[in-house]
Amino acid sequence: MKGFEQVDITAVSDNFFERIGSQWTLITAGTQDKFNTMTASWGGTGVLWNRNVVFSFIRDSRYTLEFVDGSEYYTLSFFGGEYMKELAFCGRNSGRDVDKIAATGLTPVFDREAPYFEQADLVLVCRKLYKQRMQPECFIDRDALDKWYADSDFHEVFVGEIVAALKRS
Repeated sequence: MKGFEQVDITAVSDNFFERIGSQWTLITAGTQDKFNTMTASWGGTGVLWNRNVVFSFIRDSRYTLEFVDGSEYYTLSFFGGEYMKELAFCGRNSGRDVDKIAATGLTPVFDREAPYFEQADLVLVCRKLYKQRMQPECFIDRDALDKWYADSDFHEVFVGEIVAALKRS
């Protein structure tokens, strides 16, 4: 895509605690014919099985889950702070009920294995490696269970291999 260059993920010096936890990201999957995106503020990056990976969490209730489940790849799109309003909208509204793209003015790009957004300044293209549903009996910190899952809307945990990192050039 014009405006992006592929970079070695190990050369990306972004603070992913800040990028995910405070600036948020859009998780996107699907095809040009049908895709969905959602805002995420939980997740992480690391190394697993000698691969550079992301850890993504998607609740059972999120429409995006069916797109990630149905795809081999998904993306994480990161934006500058000037897009917080658009990311907040994508987090508060379901693609089942509203056209998030029309409402936010974000421009999807379809030149990779999964859609991402032209306005992003960093994109991670991820191939699913592992998925597991959080289980209440696995919580060691019972306070977290009570605080975040009182309604039993548990997350699916995805481990995705970062197959490409795209930086705005």
